[in-house]
Order: sequence, then structure tokens, then C-alpha cells
Amino acid sequence: MLVKAERTPYLHIMSTKIRAIITGATGMVGEGVLHEALLHPDVEKVLVINRRPCGYTHPKLEEIIHKDFFNITPIADRLRGYNACFFCLGVSSIGMKEPEYYKSTYILTLHVAGVLSQQNPDMTFCYVSGKSTDSSENGRLMWARVKGKTENDLMKLPFKKVYLFRPGFMKTTPGLKNTLPAYKYVAWMYPIGKTLFPGSFGTLRDVGLAMINAVQKGYPSQHLEVKDIARLAAI
Repeated sequence: MLVKAERTPYLHIMSTKIRAIITGATGMVGEGVLHEALLHPDVEKVLVINRRPCGYTHPKLEEIIHKDFFNITPIADRLRGYNACFFCLGVSSIGMKEPEYYKSTYILTLHVAGVLSQQNPDMTFCYVSGKSTDSSENGRLMWARVKGKTENDLMKLPFKKVYLFRPGFMKTTPGLKNTLPAYKYVAWMYPIGKTLFPGSFGTLRDVGLAMINAVQKGYPSQHLEVKDIARLAAI
């Protein structure tokens, strides 16, 4: 799929050019973030790391196919020279026991982030977590505890900055191919949900734009809830 850069020009506050690594581009969130990155004039290069091809072609896009995300050391040299990571790789906790989810979420994320921090100390790391993530690590919900520990330990790594994105229900971007089937069937709920529960309903486009703006302009809080994501996306 070739993305055509047709969009109203952005208001520039800083001219920092972004060279971004994106994980999870074959999933719904990662594809949405990739879409925004390829359209944005201040993103000059995008490297996606996937287990399988993402299906996109674009002049500023490069792809590495790597099967084992628990060991990215063999490709570490190819990950140098980037100032942003949009980490959108993740799994659902449905049907998973805590040890399995912990490995797929915490162990995998911290390994990848650790390698990237060594290669790119000037990098801003944006991590897709989830609404209701438990920063105390002691709550009742297993997934929220694991995500909370992941967030907490990411902030300890020697990145330039770490931002933790906690989206709720996301209105998907039209035309993308990796939208989860459930989202297609409940998309009609978005206008109602956004009106009644504005702190829980956002858009996938906002997530992508907010990540780009986090790199260029920063944000007062490292934890970005739905309203923060919308606010940062609009800067």
C-alpha cells in the first residue's frame, strides 16, 4: 500500500526532524501510527520492525523482518541513528495466564527498549499502554498491574524522554486494513461515547499525531490519558 502525502500543512513550533522506529505496524494501532508518520512532513525516515511484512511502500519507509522480539541483539547495529520509537507492539490479555502475559508484555518490551536506549540515548520512547493501567502494580486487574510495571521500568531507562500513552476506545482511521473486527461493528458508538464519556473515547489519528508532537514539542506529563492525547495531537 502506497501512502500519498495529502494533508493540510502542520503548524510548526519546532523543526526537529524525526527518524522513528515503529513496532507493531501489522496491528491496528501500529498501522494507524505508521500511517500518520508517513504523512507527516517532519518525519523524514521510518523503520518498522515486524515479524511479517507490513504491506506498505513509501520512499521514507524501511522494514526489518525479525522473528524473535525477545532477542533483537542481532539487528542492534541497524537500529542506531533514530530519535524516536513508537512502540505499538502488544497482545491482548484475554485467555492468558499472568506469567505468559508478563513475558509477552513486560519482558519483551523492556528487552527491546533496553537495546534501543543503548543505541540511541537521544531517543524519545512512546509506549502504547492502556486506559486504567495500574501504576501501583498492586491492583486487582492482572493486565493493568503488568502494564503498570512495564511503564514504571521504562521510565528508568536512559532515554531522552519516555511517554506512556493510555488510549481508551479508538475511532479507527478509514481505509486501513488491520482494524480489529470488533471495532468495525461498534464504530457507530463513537459519537455517543465521545459525548457521554470524553475521557474514554479518542481517535487512532490522535494517537499518531500526539506521538509525533511528543518528540518535537514535549508534554508536561509522561502519562498521557485520552484527553492528554487529544490535547497534544492538536498542538
